Amino acid sequence: MKNNFEFQNPTKLIFGKWTIAQLAQELPENEKILVTYGGGSVRQNGVYEQVCQALKGRNYVEFWGIEPNPTVETLRKAIALGKQEKVTYILAVGGGSVIDGTKLISSAIPYNGDAWELVLNSSKIGKMIPFASVLTIPATGSEMNSGAVISNAEKQEKFAFFSSYPKFSILDPTVTFSLPKFQIACGIADTFIHVLEQYLTVIEESPLMDRWAEGIMQTLIELAPKINADKTNYDVMSEFMLCATMALNGFTAMGVTQDWATHLIGHEITALHGTTHGQTLAIVILGTMKQLREQKKAKLLQFGERVFTIVEGTEEQRIDRTIEATEQFFRSIGLATKLKELNIGNETILKIKERFLFRGTRLGECGNVDGYITEEILKKCL
Repeated sequence: MKNNFEFQNPTKLIFGKWTIAQLAQELPENEKILVTYGGGSVRQNGVYEQVCQALKGRNYVEFWGIEPNPTVETLRKAIALGKQEKVTYILAVGGGSVIDGTKLISSAIPYNGDAWELVLNSSKIGKMIPFASVLTIPATGSEMNSGAVISNAEKQEKFAFFSSYPKFSILDPTVTFSLPKFQIACGIADTFIHVLEQYLTVIEESPLMDRWAEGIMQTLIELAPKINADKTNYDVMSEFMLCATMALNGFTAMGVTQDWATHLIGHEITALHGTTHGQTLAIVILGTMKQLREQKKAKLLQFGERVFTIVEGTEEQRIDRTIEATEQFFRSIGLATKLKELNIGNETILKIKERFLFRGTRLGECGNVDGYITEEILKKCL
């Protein structure tokens, strides 16, 4: 381990069948609770009924309608409700977008200014309303980290910000059985690329972190065809759900250099076109690997050998085959791997380039991914 680091994850994880009932014991007594939801799928899969049963006798109000890629416009309404009702605790019930949105709600209820100010400058966050979550869609890891990503529909912008961790999160894999296959595929890609962003950087920083990251990616590759065959297999879906949490709760990031260029480029595409996050990342990561192959050469070779067992050929051939294997993995779960498949072309690429140049953006483990390099990355995604 070459780098100093600090690590703390205070979220209590409650995992397994029928664990939503434990809300009754885990939620503090005598709180005024705001329960946040997405579009209403929880009414069909039985989650809503379980949550209501667990909250029986509690003082709570509900807010519905937090969308995928949650917008500050929607969240302002939830914040206003929270202020009006003087809530003292929040429970997020849904996927990563609901939990992300709840993190901003939690930060903004005690804040006197506009919520978007906190997204742009998280140092303005002061007191926060404590919150917990019931996860329904494995993907973002938001149930066990402090990060969130919020969109501004009016400005067509999407930014990450950091606030605080859930007090506890309940993960019942049985609630994933009703998810559409595309949503599961996007969750697999999101999880896989969360790991790659922390892994595909510098060689020999931490053998332990490398093996942990490789283990998660290998597990996802093994699980994908099993999920495709039967998404109601509890053992398979429970492993996937845990992979998604472990991919972005800090456990694979201790002491290692991280990248995150793919995510921040992907956020721009989503902000401009409303594309699903995991699907967007599956395209952009391939361009990142192609454009930065020399910079990431040693790690790409290790990735190919340990995750895809690519050991034959010259180094350049092995890197080519590793990128091809990554693309084929995303294809195998039903995702597009080219921007043109999403009807996205040069106009968007130039717009993102101009945004990054205007902001002075420099991304990646070397801080060298500016607007010009971003343009080259995205051209390789066409």
